[in-house]
Amino acid sequence: MRVHVVSDVHGNVEGLAKAGEGADALVVLGDLLDFVDYLEPGNGIFGALFGAEQVARFGELRRSPSGEAGAYIRSLWAGLDDAEAKVDAAVREQYARLFAAMTVPTFATPGNVDNPELWSEFAGPNVTVLDGQAVELDGMRVGFVGGALYPPGVRPRPGSPWRPYLRSTAEFDAAIEGLGPVDILCTHIPPSVPELCYDVVARRGELGSDGILRALREHRPRWSVFGHVHQPLARRMRVDGTECVNVGHFQQTGVPYVLQW
Repeated sequence: MRVHVVSDVHGNVEGLAKAGEGADALVVLGDLLDFVDYLEPGNGIFGALFGAEQVARFGELRRSPSGEAGAYIRSLWAGLDDAEAKVDAAVREQYARLFAAMTVPTFATPGNVDNPELWSEFAGPNVTVLDGQAVELDGMRVGFVGGALYPPGVRPRPGSPWRPYLRSTAEFDAAIEGLGPVDILCTHIPPSVPELCYDVVARRGELGSDGILRALREHRPRWSVFGHVHQPLARRMRVDGTECVNVGHFQQTGVPYVLQW
């Protein structure tokens, strides 16, 4: 069987429409939305709402240790009329195009830059949405867990017009444990291995999952596939017999990772 795997699509509708060519199935590991485009600040939902200059400034603050990014983005939201309605309309417009591009049998789990509550509204008959569930594909048990982790001490602010799909460590770990043994573990975030979590361009580590790492050591799946870290220090490595692979920043590459068995 040939399976193409993509992650961090971030609005690349044209690439997504071609991603399943020649494959028996397509696996999508989340971050469908182009919300904040750090490479092209005028693009994405933020670019449309606030303009390229403000988005570029936000990107600079996110890379800075000053901690000012949160206050800056709250000031932008505060100055926008009908922010929640505008965000909802932009998200729905992107999802309509993105899900329509999945024309081959597709198995998808959401990333942190997604609104999973809307997925059932847009997923057509070709798309199976999975989060905390497993399916069998040609003799392989394939498990899916979506979302990312809250940073330590961080919780959602009430009233925000956009809430990323973040989960507590306990909730995420329970979802991983609930899968039991699988042959292929599909997640948006990587296991908590420093080389897999460090972004060499952003110059900071992203949060990986200890729960994923425990599952790899306990069940030894054949593959662990994920995205989230756009420019990782290591794109692949073996962990106790499991081949761990960052499938790539699909928005930029447009090239799926290929699994065959």
